[in-house]
Amino acid sequence: MDDNYTIIIADDHPLFRNALFQSIHMAISGANLLEADSLEALLKVLEKEPEPDLLLLDLKMPGSNGMSGLIQLRSQYPDLPIVVVSASEEASIVSQVKTHGAFGFIPKSSDMKSLIGALNQILAGDSYFPAGAIKNSAACDDLATKIAALTPQQYKVLGMLSDGLLNKQIAYDLDVSEATIKAHMTAIFRKLGVKNRTQAVILLQQTES
Repeated sequence: MDDNYTIIIADDHPLFRNALFQSIHMAISGANLLEADSLEALLKVLEKEPEPDLLLLDLKMPGSNGMSGLIQLRSQYPDLPIVVVSASEEASIVSQVKTHGAFGFIPKSSDMKSLIGALNQILAGDSYFPAGAIKNSAACDDLATKIAALTPQQYKVLGMLSDGLLNKQIAYDLDVSEATIKAHMTAIFRKLGVKNRTQAVILLQQTES
């Protein structure tokens, strides 16, 4: 395949970024490759290059708590083709990634041949998910749908709740008023169908298990 694709690799591990670089160059000659090692760095890259052909996204890197990076990116860039590349290969994770709008999922354990095959399939316009990896669970899909209903800011607040921070601490870190955080909490509880912060945190943890 020989095209002038623009591809962004977002991963905080330099060795794995290099491995992806090599795989992409073997699959596609002439690709324009950009990289980011955190969600903040990725958003800056997207400001300069808002319409790349593909984003290869690691779920776990600075600024991204589980699915929060994917949710935020899907909200801000609804047409951006995102493929998650992750070491978390459980069926529940793959199912959530698909529910949250990713175009594909490539396990980090993939060998070079599988990786190149997946990239070629994706760039040809077909989604790619490992055979048998999608979990056909109504409960999992329902939970993922609830989480997906949260705004990026609400998801960020929920993640900070999960880290054990108090409303006052969250308000300080996000540079907003405590009343704003309480309003976010009310919306989060309503969307998740829970009554308190403990139940909300338990639901979030279920999405990351």
